[in-house]
Amino acid sequence: MLDHIVKAYSEAVFETDKEGAFAVVNAALDTGISAEDIVFKVVIPAVEEMMSNITKDPDANLAQHFMTAQIAAEVTEKMLTQFKHPPEIIGRVVIGTAAGDLHSLGKRIVMGCLKALMVEVTDLGVNVPAEKFVDAAIAQDAQVIAVSAMMVHTATGENGARRVRQILKERGLENRFRLVVGGAPYRFDNELYKTVGADGWAPDGVNAGRMIIDLIKEVRASS
Repeated sequence: MLDHIVKAYSEAVFETDKEGAFAVVNAALDTGISAEDIVFKVVIPAVEEMMSNITKDPDANLAQHFMTAQIAAEVTEKMLTQFKHPPEIIGRVVIGTAAGDLHSLGKRIVMGCLKALMVEVTDLGVNVPAEKFVDAAIAQDAQVIAVSAMMVHTATGENGARRVRQILKERGLENRFRLVVGGAPYRFDNELYKTVGADGWAPDGVNAGRMIIDLIKEVRASS
């Protein structure tokens, strides 16, 4: 039974059919499949498969990745309300687009994957001042600050990740948080993340989820 559900859900997601994916999930619930099994045995494997596919083909359909992440996030949020016991959250992330940058697609893909993988995400939106990233990370007791930038001048400018790093240094918070970046400029220069003071980056919004989870675990292990 579960194999059939996994196959049907994966096919719906592949076709970016959100209604179809939810129909599969609702039918599974009606047959007695638990909300926990739907998340951990259906949704998360589908997200992991997407991560694997994009690693093999970085130029794969971006819209499909976006919809897979969004569907996964929405299904997970619905299922969490039906868990018999609250699930353990892996960690917390604050995410936003750098000051002066209004692009949000990559950020939204990252958010969808993280939510499906049991990471609590606070979305700060677009055009976010550096101080707001740090203040929000403190307020949310996050482990990772994620700064997205789709333009070179917002990726390398003094009001983006560079300034976030500077504030962390000034406040003595460098060991408390990890700073990650993402966006087109970092794909063209794989060492740029070091230049702006980040601890990591990923070539796409999907694999960013895996990288962020590794950094969350690193922070929690050292605290």
